Amino acid sequence: MFRVVFVMDIFNRNVVLAKGGVRENYLPVSDSSAVCRTSVPLEIVESLRPREVYIADLNALQGKGLLDINAEIIREVSLKADTMLDFGISFLKDVDKAISIAGTAVIGTETGTLAVIKDAAFKNPGRISVSIDVKYEKVLKQDPEIPEDPFEIVKLLNELPLKDLIFLDLDRVGTASGFDPEFLRKLAEVSLHDVLLAGGVRGMEDLFALNKLGIKGALVATAIHSGSVPPEVMSLGIENLKKSN
Repeated sequence: MFRVVFVMDIFNRNVVLAKGGVRENYLPVSDSSAVCRTSVPLEIVESLRPREVYIADLNALQGKGLLDINAEIIREVSLKADTMLDFGISFLKDVDKAISIAGTAVIGTETGTLAVIKDAAFKNPGRISVSIDVKYEKVLKQDPEIPEDPFEIVKLLNELPLKDLIFLDLDRVGTASGFDPEFLRKLAEVSLHDVLLAGGVRGMEDLFALNKLGIKGALVATAIHSGSVPPEVMSLGIENLKKSN
């Protein structure tokens, strides 16, 4: 089943809408959303009823404000939907903390090391997602052990008991600018794990196209809030939505 994962970027206990990966420009989601009139995370989840949620804790990721300010809210959301949490994991102790709050810990190449990814995966099989973070067509990374080439990263990660991989194109986040189908098809072929795309989804046709390419899911926010992807697809799935239309 193709997974449509609802993205919530949370800053100071409220959901903000991402655009182009420039986090300081994010505004409360209720300012522009066509499907929700609130920016309160739990209220949004209860209203839209996604099966899966990806949360980026922007206080923790940016080191701004009280770094634990969103933890209890994220824990409440994780009781309502399967929750993946990204708060900028750098150390193994961060992984333990993330898993105490949500079902899945996301380790991004931007902040994590290959050693932490390996240790976390073997300690928590099936509960770690790795995000291959890309901006300006380059992999964002601190660790020299992580290859420059996304395909080489995928090959290394094939050896680990991960839940899945996320290809996060920060330049396309919130832009509804599409994606590179040939690149994603090759990425899916190389990976032994499910690959999810984050960034660039314009609407339902993109979700169907990704499914045909072998991509197993997409992280969506802007397409839901703009109305170009109906919220019910997050609980029904694209296959069942197609049948009901």
